[in-house]
Amino acid sequence: MIVLGIVVLLPIPGIGPNAGPSIANLWNDHGIFPTGVSQALLSLQTVVFAYVGVELVGVTAGEAENPKITLRKAINTLPFRIGLFYVGALLVILSVRGWRHFHSGQSPFVAVFNYVNIPAAAGIVNFILLTAALSSCNAGIYSTGRMVHSLSERREAPAAMQALSSRHVPLLAISFSALVMGLGVFVNWLSPDKAFAYITSVSAIGIIFVWASILASHMVYRRRAAAGKLPASDYRLPGAPVTTAVALAFLALVVVLLFFSAHGRMAILVGVIWLALVSIGYVAQRAQTPAHLENDC
Repeated sequence: MIVLGIVVLLPIPGIGPNAGPSIANLWNDHGIFPTGVSQALLSLQTVVFAYVGVELVGVTAGEAENPKITLRKAINTLPFRIGLFYVGALLVILSVRGWRHFHSGQSPFVAVFNYVNIPAAAGIVNFILLTAALSSCNAGIYSTGRMVHSLSERREAPAAMQALSSRHVPLLAISFSALVMGLGVFVNWLSPDKAFAYITSVSAIGIIFVWASILASHMVYRRRAAAGKLPASDYRLPGAPVTTAVALAFLALVVVLLFFSAHGRMAILVGVIWLALVSIGYVAQRAQTPAHLENDC
């Protein structure tokens, strides 16, 4: 997509439409914020949803043969991958076609291919997007199943979730993860026109909680490592703890912005109820777990 877009933008005779594609499309039509900065800010919850799964870099560290090397490499290349495949693709798409030509319910990738007279490629892109979605679902099922299995070993989830298949796969935990994911189909059946907005909003709240927990844990870890209570890490976050605080402030901003839409307020309500249930369950679990078992966990 990026390569094709760049080729279309170049002044090569016989390729693509005769006029229209230009990098100036990024700012010519009412600037880079054509509908206002406020609308761009309100879209942040969807942006957050787009990056759900980036935390899997840490989750999968336990599967790596040499996490000190592979994890460092994966994290260092992440900003480049985001800049190229997310930001770069958007810049190319909006350069080929101005923002007014894209509409809800239409894939911008397919629209661009149709515009440059390659309709067959549109079907290929749809196939790739569906394959990518299935890959994302697979990663979500895997990571959630692994977490549920881990929680079960820590006595923070039903003991049945510890069960392993003959191939040493936490089959029951993964099946439970897939079942919960299937609720999205039910939501889409209830409200097909609003399902995406609801799911992205609720998912944004969930991932914000996860990311905030990771950032808060990092701040606590730094204090304990500085005090000699925990071993220091060879891999340091640049600019910490300032960058950690900035990231937490950004997540807080996204939560505040959710109040400005109906589906956002619904997501916050669901998030508060979920957090309350999780907190009650955690307190109850701590009260029932003997001290020596808690230390073993």
